[in-house]
Amino acid sequence: MAEALRIGIAGLGTVGASVARVLRDKAGELTRQCGRPITVTAVSARDRGKDRGVDLGDVAWFDDPVELARSNGIDVFVELMGGDEGAPREAVKAALEAGRHVVTANKALLAMHGVALAEIAEKKGVLLNYEAAVAGGIPVIKTMREAMAGNSVSRVFGILNGTCNYILTRMEAEGLTFEACLKDAQRLGYAEADPTFDIEGNDTAHKLSILTSLAFGTRIAANDIYLEGISNITQADIRAASDLGYRIKLLGVAQRTESGIEQRVHPTMVPTASVIAQVHGVTNAVAIETDILGELLLSGPGAGGNATASAVVGDIADIAKSRPGFQHGPVFGRPAKELKPYKKAQMRSHAGGYFIRLTVHDRVGVFAAVARRMADNDISLESIVQHAAGTNGDDKKTVILVTHETTEAAVRKAVDGVTKDGHLVDKPQVIRIERAG
Repeated sequence: MAEALRIGIAGLGTVGASVARVLRDKAGELTRQCGRPITVTAVSARDRGKDRGVDLGDVAWFDDPVELARSNGIDVFVELMGGDEGAPREAVKAALEAGRHVVTANKALLAMHGVALAEIAEKKGVLLNYEAAVAGGIPVIKTMREAMAGNSVSRVFGILNGTCNYILTRMEAEGLTFEACLKDAQRLGYAEADPTFDIEGNDTAHKLSILTSLAFGTRIAANDIYLEGISNITQADIRAASDLGYRIKLLGVAQRTESGIEQRVHPTMVPTASVIAQVHGVTNAVAIETDILGELLLSGPGAGGNATASAVVGDIADIAKSRPGFQHGPVFGRPAKELKPYKKAQMRSHAGGYFIRLTVHDRVGVFAAVARRMADNDISLESIVQHAAGTNGDDKKTVILVTHETTEAAVRKAVDGVTKDGHLVDKPQVIRIERAG
């Protein structure tokens, strides 16, 4: 039997402790599957005395993760610290330069520095695996990087953040406000004390940028993503979507267009009957549209210690199965130096059109003025409905419009026109309607 694969883990939070536990508890099974033992020989964490539910008394401890990354006592450096600068970046770079394989769950690190790290890995002939960085336990990276050879991807989209999906699911199912759902998500540990990174779409954007590179062979461009979060979604939007046969999801969407690659993260209305609309709670889902395979939808646990640990262990097992001298595939499906510069496309028209909710003054001529602004911008309306926005004699009404296919620019110009006309009482709401399988 081959020598044991020696693992060094930097970061012993929920995921890191789970990885160490799985590698211990499943040691015999992993040895049979991989043809060699996998052994945790070193770790790095802030607190040596903390009870993590796994015995690490026989492993070497490092206060400095960079020192661990360079250690001759490991073959694989597992980075589970999080963050895109400082120790995580320095440690991963050090490990790769020292000829160590690397496994990480750090989407922020990859979104900001993935291509540079991939160049080092490919130069040194080592693996940089990151299945756990996108969609938790769903094997979307392996699928796109290895199982779809020959396929040309036209679009990849999905629900990539469990916190947002949990909040939107609760808002619809129980009629709760966004604020109430967020507070409950924090209590249950689904949302951080400062949830901004999740609810404003940044987490989804980091994951989407990685999928975009895999799908289209471009350099990662996390800073070139159109971004909207879910904090402005109200019960009025949830109810209107339901009445129209839609459900609101926070989607990350990347697609190839004639002018370049379009990347966007925003609340989206998807048909209630679509498969992705049935993805509830903290579950994630990724849809990939290709020329050969057609559309593939992968769904499963998107976060949590066990789901993420499963993906990390899978990456470690792949390394254990490889043999010396084996030519490893490129990190992002194509050699890092051959990744094309990212060409940003303009936000284009959408097959499903737009949902527009306007709260306007209840007075003669407003309804006609709104319709005129739409017509002036060549926006064809599928439906337009108005009803009272409040009670007790409130001098306002809600106007809900659903457009046919149109452009982002046209919608924004029309809404700006209604605003300048002085008809609006509150900030307008615009939500895209996405074609979904």
